Amino acid sequence: MSEPQTTKPRNMREFRNINAVTDLPNYRLPAAGVVSILHRISGFAMAALLPLVAWALDNSLTSEMSYEAFTGVFSAWYVKVVLLGLAWAFLHHLCAGVRHLLMDLHIGMSKEASKTSALAVFGVSLTLTLLVALKVFGVY
Repeated sequence: MSEPQTTKPRNMREFRNINAVTDLPNYRLPAAGVVSILHRISGFAMAALLPLVAWALDNSLTSEMSYEAFTGVFSAWYVKVVLLGLAWAFLHHLCAGVRHLLMDLHIGMSKEASKTSALAVFGVSLTLTLLVALKVFGVY
């Protein structure tokens, strides 16, 4: 019988549990992981703000006076920043959702394709958010 190997080969990777206190600050999450986490956060943000958006829409459609009151409130810069954050959440969630649907169809399943599509989600969602910001802040 042969003896069991006591030392591991040099090219073999070591997998171990991650300690949240010591390892997470130094852990580099891949782009696909960041997209996945932000997809969950943006979905939660949209779900949490949905009652507020529905209430604002309902009250703004009640009468002309209520519409004027809401346009006055939404003209403040800090409200526009919150609306811009909500627009980013929607656009990121949409782009990441399309990415996940394509992966469900087994398109872009390799490591490089996954990284490329994750970076594309960042690029497209941030570009669309920039266009929304230009519109919200009255550039065009």
